[in-house]
Amino acid sequence: MLHWINTIGSYLQALQHLFYPHICLQCSMDELRKEQIICDACETQLPFTHFEQMQTNPIEKIFWGRANISNAMAVLFFTKESIVQQIIFELKYQQNKKAGYLLGRLMANELINNPKYSQIDYLIPIPISKRKMKKRGFNQSLIICEAVIANGYQVPIFNGLLKSKEGDTQTHKDRLQRSAETHSLFSLNQFNTLKGKHLLIIDDVITTGATLETAYTCLMQAQPASIQIAAAAYTYY
Repeated sequence: MLHWINTIGSYLQALQHLFYPHICLQCSMDELRKEQIICDACETQLPFTHFEQMQTNPIEKIFWGRANISNAMAVLFFTKESIVQQIIFELKYQQNKKAGYLLGRLMANELINNPKYSQIDYLIPIPISKRKMKKRGFNQSLIICEAVIANGYQVPIFNGLLKSKEGDTQTHKDRLQRSAETHSLFSLNQFNTLKGKHLLIIDDVITTGATLETAYTCLMQAQPASIQIAAAAYTYY
């Protein structure tokens, strides 16, 4: 009986794979674990920034003269028509949480091995609007935070940073346009919790830093000891 159950199960898995193939986003290889969206070989070829090895990196320079950010990092380079763009697209527009788990795991590895991030008290996911939450069903930055924790970076999440108004997409806007439109974008609840704490803001992609700068300004109302930033990817577009 058990033999027949296993046989039927194998046929069902094969049939599911035929109609819903689970293949690597980059090379289309089909030998993936359930939690994967790219294979092990392609993961090693991802465009890692290695910013953590620099005394002062390009992410930190974005905020010079704009925000007193203690440290900032991004794990991957994001370029157009790249595998990183595909991963971000899967997460934000295809509701594929596996993409967030991948990004969170890569970020956790960087954070755990970097002494600059050893004293963080709270992870702060960049919030999204109610409309986007209803459409996507989840906040991609929160998914990344949860994956960071699940992969060994044991820091609690603070969910008191809220999106206070709807904003248009920032993709095709320059720095000045983004800065103007992100003013008063966030509000803060339970801010007494953050007083004197070391905070780490988590986002999916950093471009001009306008959204993160606004989040920083909002969080500073709570008088934290420090604010740092970590993102899954960085793009200069």
